[in-house]
Amino acid sequence: MNEEIHYKHMPRDEEQIRALKNRLSRMAGQLNGIGRMLDDNRYCGDILTQVAAVESALQSFGYLILQNHLETCVAEEAARGNTEIMKETVELIRKLK
Repeated sequence: MNEEIHYKHMPRDEEQIRALKNRLSRMAGQLNGIGRMLDDNRYCGDILTQVAAVESALQSFGYLILQNHLETCVAEEAARGNTEIMKETVELIRKLK
């Protein structure tokens, strides 16, 4: 995959970065827990419950990033007259589900 790398014009503040990274760490912990459940030969239903929890947490994380994107990147580009940002945003929303 050869995608262009983009950077935000308005950086995230330290508190926001810390909160997002904490969420990622919790999800990583949940994923590791699922691995341990497999090692322990745990019941399929219990594992699926944890998979659903990780999916939900990741979805929430994505929506937080999307909200920030709309409030900063999209708003800035729209104010500059860049209407193409709307097409990009619709595609990003589609990718979230």
